[in-house]
Amino acid sequence: MKKTYLIFVASLGLAQVALLSTAVQAQDTTRVLNNVVVTATRSPKKQSDIGRVVTVITADQINHAQGKTLPELLNTVPGITFSGAENAPGISSSLYLRGASTGNTLILIDGFPVNNASGIDGSYDLNAFPLDQIDHIEILKGSGSTLYGSDAVAGVINIITKHPKDQGLKGNVQLSGGTYNTFTESAGVNGKVNNTGIAINVSNTDSKGFSAATDTTGKGNFRKDDFHQRAASVNLNQQVSQKFILNGNLQSTYNTGHLPYGAFTDDENYSYQNTFLFAGVGGKLLLDKGALNFNISQNDVWNKYNDLAGPTNYNTPSYQNNLGKITNVEAVFNYALYKHLDITSGLDFKHNSTSQYSTYDTIANKTAHNSIGSVYTSLFYKSSIFHMELGGRYNIDSKYGDNFTYTINPSILLADQFKLFATLASAYKAPTLYQLFSPYGNINLNPEKTTSYEAGFDWELIKNTLSFNTVFYKYNTNDEIYFQGESAAPFGVYKNGEFQKDKGFESELKYNAKKLTASAYAAYVTGKQTDENGVETANLYRRPKNTYGVNVYYQFFDNFSAGLDYKYTGDRTDENFATYPTTFVNLKHYNLVNAHLQYSANSHIGLFADVKNLFDAKYTDWLGYNTRGFNFMAGIKYQIN
Repeated sequence: MKKTYLIFVASLGLAQVALLSTAVQAQDTTRVLNNVVVTATRSPKKQSDIGRVVTVITADQINHAQGKTLPELLNTVPGITFSGAENAPGISSSLYLRGASTGNTLILIDGFPVNNASGIDGSYDLNAFPLDQIDHIEILKGSGSTLYGSDAVAGVINIITKHPKDQGLKGNVQLSGGTYNTFTESAGVNGKVNNTGIAINVSNTDSKGFSAATDTTGKGNFRKDDFHQRAASVNLNQQVSQKFILNGNLQSTYNTGHLPYGAFTDDENYSYQNTFLFAGVGGKLLLDKGALNFNISQNDVWNKYNDLAGPTNYNTPSYQNNLGKITNVEAVFNYALYKHLDITSGLDFKHNSTSQYSTYDTIANKTAHNSIGSVYTSLFYKSSIFHMELGGRYNIDSKYGDNFTYTINPSILLADQFKLFATLASAYKAPTLYQLFSPYGNINLNPEKTTSYEAGFDWELIKNTLSFNTVFYKYNTNDEIYFQGESAAPFGVYKNGEFQKDKGFESELKYNAKKLTASAYAAYVTGKQTDENGVETANLYRRPKNTYGVNVYYQFFDNFSAGLDYKYTGDRTDENFATYPTTFVNLKHYNLVNAHLQYSANSHIGLFADVKNLFDAKYTDWLGYNTRGFNFMAGIKYQIN
């Protein structure tokens, strides 16, 4: 097996040389300087006009990833480690962008922020989002708190769902099945009827799964942890007039299944029910030189856990019922002040609440709430080769008071092909309701405050065909919130005081031709956490210093294409909570190779197969939990015109 990997890695090196020596004119569909993105500036702008790192996962790339989960797809992006993406279905996974802790990357659905107000760190579980309901994804790397507020510390991931497109309604049906007795059915309708746009997508997934916890007893009698998901999304828009558009969206997911008791420990009777409900209504008023957008959204997450009496939990039944609710109201104004200067300005109000009831502790909804009001402005200057973003945001929190963030982002574009940029920005993460109001809570917590530094370049070596980019970054975070154990009840409390410092770089080479798209990337991150006395307390647990990989996709014939993706994940450290006091274990590096095949029988029928962990690598992502061996999903899609 080692010899096989050495041969494969060597071939990747040759592939990079081939990319540099081949030049065929073609249209790039993933990341060129002329592509238009929205997430980085909250208004449509070419990548050449902004000094930020933005990666776009296109609709075509998502189509070539059918059979994957959203965490598996995001795990192929440079700088992102989706720890636990290959764990058993239904087990939560952790998103780490540039080494930042979970909860420090803001998730958007169609531009609306989503969180879990009942969670310890507030992060949103992306396992709840079926890939077949997504049109494309924009990923902004780097601090984005000036435009997006709390949690946009390491970056922003904007998931754009499928929206109405052409006149007339079109439908599709997709059926797939694969390893672990996993079956998925999905269907969708998309199109416009006169001035009304409709996009409806539904999906159903059932999997018998496998034992999530590692069985060290050797008996092999741990239960298979099953997973069941029902999901639906609806997008509607109405062209009221030539200058005014109303839109609404709804995304709902219901997950059920079984969980282990914990690392290395089975539990035959531990079940869960998770419901995610997101709804938004908004409008867009077109102006002569800009636009006014306004939106209101509701984001609710219900988590129910029930552990019946049985030998695996010592005959002690337990339950937990958590509800998190977030209401967000926002207005965003974009306007071209004159030829070289644009402004983006906005008002935002967010209200968070949670109620949590369990065998062990309770958080009352009447007291567990807070609100944040914000006003922000960014100026975008463009003249000849010089571009500049200068922005600030003022926030008022009902608990900790006020704070301010800023962004300074100059860039230079040479010969319309070489972009050189730098960023100095601040960001923040507000304390979560759990950290404020749980039995371990501290109502006097301050927000975590981060100062970030970035510098890099984006170079199109061959216009619209071959590009290379590199960015160096550094994050310094003060007032990091940590849990301090205590000898008396409640045996711990959340406090400010820790510091986290991360630094690293990312590089990516991309090639796009008529039949071939390929990329090679490498990322490095290192850092540490210290307490207020400078004593080291943590070191980026579950986050590798080194990752690198290659993605290749080739159109062999008009009706047949295939691709390979490879990723190396370096050594990591994990905590072993099965020992007291807690010990630390080094997790070895691993290599994953995946393949995708796609065949179009005609304009209506398409077949696909997604093969993952092609060489059946044995590895651990989370200590005490199993990962997927060789596995696959295959299916058929029927397009109704």
